[in-house]
Formats: sequence, C-alpha cells, structure tokens
Amino acid sequence: MTTSKDKNTLIHGIPPYQPQDGEEYMNEQQYEHFRQILLAWRQELMEEAGRTVTHLQDEAANLPDPADRATQEEEFALELRTRDRERKLLKRIESTIEKIDSGDYGFCDTCGIEIGLRRLEARPTAELCIDCKELAEIKEKQVAG
Repeated sequence: MTTSKDKNTLIHGIPPYQPQDGEEYMNEQQYEHFRQILLAWRQELMEEAGRTVTHLQDEAANLPDPADRATQEEEFALELRTRDRERKLLKRIESTIEKIDSGDYGFCDTCGIEIGLRRLEARPTAELCIDCKELAEIKEKQVAG
C-alpha cells in the first residue's frame, strides 16, 4: 500500500531510483528507470492535451454577454499557450528518450561529466550538469541585461 508520504516522492508515478553500492552510473537499470519516467510524463501530457480538446469543444459557446465571452476567450488562450509549451516539452521528452536509446543520456552536453541521478529525477530532460547550467544562466542574464 502506498502512503501519502510515498506519493509525494513519486516522479510521474515512478518511485525514485535507489542506487546500489558500487553501481555503475547510467547502467541499464537506470536507463530503464528514466525511460519509464519519461514515458509516464509523456502519457500525462498527452492525456492533458486530450482533455483540453474536449474542454474547448464542450465549453465553446457563443455567450451573449461580451464580458463573459472575453473571459472565456482569455481562459481558452491561456489553456492553448499552456498546451503549446507542453507540445515543446513533448519534443524534448522524445529527444531525451532517443538519447537514452543511443546511450548518451545522463552526461552533460557541455563538459561531459555525470549530471547526477537526483538532478535527472528532478528534471529528466536536463542536458547540462548543474555547474554548466548555472554558467549558461549567468551568461544569459549578462546578454539580456
């Protein structure tokens, strides 16, 4: 039986990975663990997209009151922007699954060091280690600021 505390630690319905002493980083069990997280996340996003389509079809009404119509249109626009962000995220998830399949997952694209299991569980599509990510954010702020 799953307790409420256990539910808080699940990652898209998957319990966190528990590495064994001396276990090699990014072995087959770890690849499979992250593949399952990404597949579950992808499924959640696809289901949400389906609910959005149903919601937009069911709620689309020609409301006589202009204020009600404007509110509804704004809600729809917000929902569609959210789905667009999720569509982009789905592409990243697919790309990440491809990295798992090719054996390139879990290592920083910039410096090549291990990204780390806990960082990947927090952000399964991470492509940079925490140090390279922080440097990239600093550079981005300098360019934007």
